[in-house]
Amino acid sequence: MSNSDRVVLVLGGAGTVGSGVVKALLDKGFKVAVISRDDSRLERLRSFVSPNTKSSLTTVVGNVGSEDGAEQVKQALLKEVGKVTDIVSSLGFSWWQGGPPHTQSLKDLHWVMETLLYSTFVSWKAFFPLVRDSSDCTYTFITGGAGEKLLMPGTGFLTVGAASSLAFCQVLREEYPELPCKLNQVKINAGVGTPERMAPGYLNHLDLGEAVAALVERRKASHTVFTINCPADLKTALLEGSL
Repeated sequence: MSNSDRVVLVLGGAGTVGSGVVKALLDKGFKVAVISRDDSRLERLRSFVSPNTKSSLTTVVGNVGSEDGAEQVKQALLKEVGKVTDIVSSLGFSWWQGGPPHTQSLKDLHWVMETLLYSTFVSWKAFFPLVRDSSDCTYTFITGGAGEKLLMPGTGFLTVGAASSLAFCQVLREEYPELPCKLNQVKINAGVGTPERMAPGYLNHLDLGEAVAALVERRKASHTVFTINCPADLKTALLEGSL
C-alpha cells in the first residue's frame, strides 16, 4: 500500500505529542483520523496541520474511555473513513504532581489509572481487531519513562499509572508473539513540547512526530521498544532512521 492508501488512527492526536504525529503523517501523504471528546481541541488541530493536508484529516467527537463509547465511535469512524490500516496510541497526560500518596483519595488514583491505563486498554480492545491480522498494518504505542522512577516528590500517582501502561505494553508483546500486525512501542524518557514551549532537554513534538511517522511508514520492526532519552537520541533516530 502507498501512504495515500493507508488510514492512520491517532489516539490522543489532539494532544501535544499526538498533534506532532498527526502533522508528520499528513505531510507524508497518509490519511489520518483523530478522536476526541472535545471538539474545540479538534478544531485547534485542524488549524495546526499543513493547509494542503486538511482534506486528508478526519476528526470525530467521541469517548474511547469506556467500552460502549469506544465501540460507538469506532462505528462512526468506519462510516467516515471505511477502513483503518494503522494505529498510533498516545493517550493520557504528560504530568501529574498532586502530592504524596497519603494526601490523595481513591478517587484521585482511579482518575489517574483511568486516564493512563483504562483508556489505553479500552481503545486497544476496540480497534486492535481492525489491524491485527495483516502484516501491512501497524499498532504503535507511545509511552513515557515516568513508570520507571519517581520523577520528583508529589508525582507518585504518575509513576503508578505510567508503570501500568508500560506493563500493559509488555503483556501485549508477550501475549501476541506471532502477531502479523507490526506491534511497537516508542518510550520517551524526556519532556515533549511545542516549539514555543521548549525547555532544556525537551523534545520538539514536530521532530518526534517525524520519527514516529517514519516508523509507521516503514513497517519493518515489530515487538520492539524504541527508547528516546534526550534530543540527541531523537536526532539520531531522524538522521539514521533507527526507529
